[in-house]
Amino acid sequence: MTAARLRAFCLAFNDAVEDFPFGPETSVFKVAGKMFALSALDARPLTVNLKCDPDIAVQLRAEHPAIVPGRHMNKRHWNTVTVAELPDRLVRELIEDSYDLVVAGLPRATRLRLDRP
Repeated sequence: MTAARLRAFCLAFNDAVEDFPFGPETSVFKVAGKMFALSALDARPLTVNLKCDPDIAVQLRAEHPAIVPGRHMNKRHWNTVTVAELPDRLVRELIEDSYDLVVAGLPRATRLRLDRP
């Protein structure tokens, strides 16, 4: 997955926006003001920080050397994923799971507006 495809995939979710609160080199993807993905899209190798259920995060890290505890994040709830070392399908699933976790923590009215019960 390229940086352009990563950006497009993140922005394809309902109400997703790209923000740059940490400077122009770091893209932060948010839904309803809450971060679900963070990436320096020009970095090599391309990595993305994604929110993850803590139990699943441990399992993913054990199965995939390209998934490590989130750099500069709460390591219990965030993973850093080296994109090129994983199948595109898995990267897309991890991004979608991150988005869904963030949406699940939003107020009910916001979730309903996003069409996510």
